[in-house]
Amino acid sequence: MATHRLLLLRHAKSDWAEGDTPDAQRPLADSGLRACTLVARHLRDHNLAPDLILCSAALRTRQTVEGIATALPAGVPVVTEDRLYLAEAETLLDRLRDVDDGVPTVLLVGHNPGIHTLAVALLAATDRPRIPTYPTAALAVEDLLVPRWAELGQSTTRLASFVTPRELRESAGSS
Repeated sequence: MATHRLLLLRHAKSDWAEGDTPDAQRPLADSGLRACTLVARHLRDHNLAPDLILCSAALRTRQTVEGIATALPAGVPVVTEDRLYLAEAETLLDRLRDVDDGVPTVLLVGHNPGIHTLAVALLAATDRPRIPTYPTAALAVEDLLVPRWAELGQSTTRLASFVTPRELRESAGSS
């Protein structure tokens, strides 16, 4: 059985400075750019290289992908889709079920509350309390317990790790 892994990344902190900027066009804040650097280091340090990236069409999600680019394999496909913008968990799940089984690792970059709801719903019940909140630039790594992406659903993953920028900052400061 091929092993599949799902990386669920909430976009980094966006900038609210321009009140008249449409939501989908809000850029990352400076703190969001710094968080991307921490996430990229974590991805590299833990060999978490995706084979496919699914990204919401919002500027802040696209900039999050750009911000972690140093940790991404050269030529990894980035599929940006309007339907992932502020998508609910069910829409995200439907999209993941369409992934080809030949793709071992998928990185999905999206928004709350959908990304948090999906991350928790996919987990076995014993893992669910390990993700009480899902701050910006938080990353859940979930291993599928089913052989095919199409079988992804309630309680079909095991949590390999969950990190937040704050934890990454603290661990970087202590090393």
